[in-house]
Amino acid sequence: MIRAIVLAAGKGTRMKSVHPKVLHELCGRPMLWYVLQALRAAGVDEIRVVTSPELELRIGELGVAGVVQPVQRGTGHAVKVALDELPPREDGRIVVAYGDMPLIPEELLRAVVASLGPSREGPGAGMALVTVKMPLPSNFGRIVREGRNIARIVEARDASPDELEIDEMNAGIYAFGERELREAITRLKNDNAQKEYYLTDTVDDFVTRGRSVLPVLSENHLDALGINDRTELALARQEMNARLCERHMRDGVTIIDPATTYLEPELTIGRDTVVYPNSAISRLSEVGEGCTIGPSARLSNAKLGAGVTVRESVVIDSVVGNHAVIGPYAHVRRESVLGDDVRVGNFVEVKKSKLARGVKAGHLAYLGDAVVGDETNIGAGTITCNYDGENKNPTVIGGHAFIGSNSSLVAPISIGDGALTGAGAVVTRDVKPGERVAGNPARPLPKE
Repeated sequence: MIRAIVLAAGKGTRMKSVHPKVLHELCGRPMLWYVLQALRAAGVDEIRVVTSPELELRIGELGVAGVVQPVQRGTGHAVKVALDELPPREDGRIVVAYGDMPLIPEELLRAVVASLGPSREGPGAGMALVTVKMPLPSNFGRIVREGRNIARIVEARDASPDELEIDEMNAGIYAFGERELREAITRLKNDNAQKEYYLTDTVDDFVTRGRSVLPVLSENHLDALGINDRTELALARQEMNARLCERHMRDGVTIIDPATTYLEPELTIGRDTVVYPNSAISRLSEVGEGCTIGPSARLSNAKLGAGVTVRESVVIDSVVGNHAVIGPYAHVRRESVLGDDVRVGNFVEVKKSKLARGVKAGHLAYLGDAVVGDETNIGAGTITCNYDGENKNPTVIGGHAFIGSNSSLVAPISIGDGALTGAGAVVTRDVKPGERVAGNPARPLPKE
């Protein structure tokens, strides 16, 4: 069984925020969310997050159990607090990670766990840790090797000039045999200036007792980026966004400029879709194949069929059918459903409405709480007057109707199939199928 302890009780004072550091977001998710996702993907069965009292109040939002470190006495103490909450497992393995390292990939976590086991040099390794090649100079602890194994970790402030030239450094991700970790934690000392118990001291403990400490090297130093302030948060966001864009591009999506395209995890984007600059796709959106998104489009919890075009427009919490065209400068929101081949154009807003196949609303219209039938045309300046001061009321428009420019449809109202309203009509009563009305208030026109 593999379990994980995530250290997330740090105050994060350099963030200068009232919110716990690990809940600050990048690409739409808290940084801690990424660490939890990577651990689960790496095969971890159970996770405990060491929290501050402030974080404990919100840790349940991420679907994980927390344990409070009431007084912060170092990383070794934090691990001990978590171990005290975990029933011992003699054959268990434990990963220790930091909650402020959102770029750590699941492959590294899987590799560090897999490194535990028998060693050619002697007894099996009870400990492995992720190391990373860092640009120099750096304040990270240096990895001093003895052959294949780690001999010690030297903090930068304690390093000799030769040791400061070492570019392999401690990333802060560890794996232990559970029994060995529980024993080593009891031997940690706090005889240092801070009077804290450091998890890194377990390296000396293992080496002294003849146990191998194995490194797992990452060549990308950003994998080990720990976020301490908002500048580092922005750097991590940029890197995470680049990785998300690359993943979709390798799956057949064209992203014209990844630097100005903003994605989140858990998106579906179909092959041969093209995303133009200054576009954002978020909140579990699903985009079909062969779509055109942008420039300057925003999708949030949007479900788009195949061949949809969204230009300089916003689609939120809505479903759009195949080959629909939205924009420029349209706003589709709040549980709207647009059918196949719908056209919603310049400065049109659709709220909580259903537009059937082939509906056209080309210019300057508002459709709120409306149901519109097949192939109906909505003229420029048309509005559904859905709010009476107390309630939102529905408008129902049949198929193949023609709503003239600047029509005001005062809800609740029904307009039948094939009906017509004249330009500037103020429609306050139901219109029968095939009927033509005009005026203020609208009245039936004589039959020709």
